[in-house]
Amino acid sequence: MRLEFPVPTHVVFGSGTLDQVGALSAQWGGHALIVCGRTAMRRHGFLDRAADSLRRAGLSVTVFDRISANPRSDEIDEAVALAKSRSCDVVIGLGGGSAIDAAKAVAVAGPYDTVRDIIGETLTASPSALPVIAVPTTAGSGSEVTKGAIVTDVVRGFKSGIRGDDVFPKVAVVDPDLTAPLPVAVAVETTFDALAHAIEGYVAARATDESRSHARYAIALIRDHLPLVAAGSSSPQIRESMAHAALLGGVNVACASTCLPHRLQQAMGAVRRIDVPHGRGLALLYPAWLRTVQPHAKDGFADVAEALGHHDIHQAVSGVLATAGLATGLESWGFTARDIDTFVDGISGNLDNDPTPDIDTDLIRHIYADSFRTP
Repeated sequence: MRLEFPVPTHVVFGSGTLDQVGALSAQWGGHALIVCGRTAMRRHGFLDRAADSLRRAGLSVTVFDRISANPRSDEIDEAVALAKSRSCDVVIGLGGGSAIDAAKAVAVAGPYDTVRDIIGETLTASPSALPVIAVPTTAGSGSEVTKGAIVTDVVRGFKSGIRGDDVFPKVAVVDPDLTAPLPVAVAVETTFDALAHAIEGYVAARATDESRSHARYAIALIRDHLPLVAAGSSSPQIRESMAHAALLGGVNVACASTCLPHRLQQAMGAVRRIDVPHGRGLALLYPAWLRTVQPHAKDGFADVAEALGHHDIHQAVSGVLATAGLATGLESWGFTARDIDTFVDGISGNLDNDPTPDIDTDLIRHIYADSFRTP
């Protein structure tokens, strides 16, 4: 199935499409670097299937399988060096949002001494950028259709995005079957990430009629299927619906961008002793953010609440968090009030897309402090 979206990425969607990755990559290069995590892709056989498909299509294959749950600059630098040494000319991101973000970072970091030089930057188009083929194995980040890659600079303790049109994958191969082995905890965390993309794509300053339409559809899919995901169900229909919702959320990120929670969550990466998954981090911050932002976008949040089956946005999101087992506060993860200064220092990116006008440090501190309590 081919789905048409207002992004430059060619989306191939459907069961079994992993086996098409070779044919879809062949037009972009002859030596593929597969970028993935350390164990899951091998354990579930996805790495072998992807490599076999690439080789059948005539490509050589090199594997870099050392990406962390939140990609690190030293890992990206190592992968870039490997790609150069093997003359790789196309990059395959195989895994969740972290693996895909890592692949996108590898694709644009070649001309630089280190990827750290471009973290937090928006790049101009360059002929040296390598094409990326994104193969998501989770349903949440939508990174397969966005022009951003989130990477942590391990020297500065700074987590931010690398952005630019070259960061868009050329092809997204969205095979819902690849989400079947996900543990329930990972499935609900990534689903909340997709929900956040939908909500923010509805209320953002850059939201459009099209992004709101995508958001309503994604929210309805999540509303109807998250309880089943949280209960451990994983039928083909559920997997397809969640993959579709994640894809719609990713399109919204590409076209309408995100709001303050994403800036706040990224900054949490500056506290190096605690590594919180992105979707879980958003869930920790969302209730406090909603308490500050709702008065500035009452109609939009009323629409979102209605799409979730409620009359009140706070009750709607609290219900989602309770269903998903994500209703916890920052303290439960080991953060302390002393970490707020580090969070604030780590804030980067544009804050003007949030419905709240004139966001300042006091508001940011308030949201973090308010997020310590369990909603």
